[in-house]
Amino acid sequence: MHYLLSYEYVQDMAERRAPYREGHLALARAAHERGELIMAGAFSEGSAGAVLLFRGDGPAVVEAFVDADPYAQNGLVTRRNVRPLNVVFGG
Repeated sequence: MHYLLSYEYVQDMAERRAPYREGHLALARAAHERGELIMAGAFSEGSAGAVLLFRGDGPAVVEAFVDADPYAQNGLVTRRNVRPLNVVFGG
């Protein structure tokens, strides 16, 4: 099953993320290497947020990521949403 995680960030994310960025990216790399995180990226225009696509047996894989994410732990994520995704085309 696939799960889509969307994050909304604080408005001044670019300024506040520096101390946590490497930890966030290391967490994402590790999840990708395990085959849990398929792809991820931040919105490039108009919105302070990101989308991450996961694969797993249940939403616990996504919740574990969020619980360990330095961005979420340090108040940079203002809202998150996890939704199951029925993939029609692709991986």
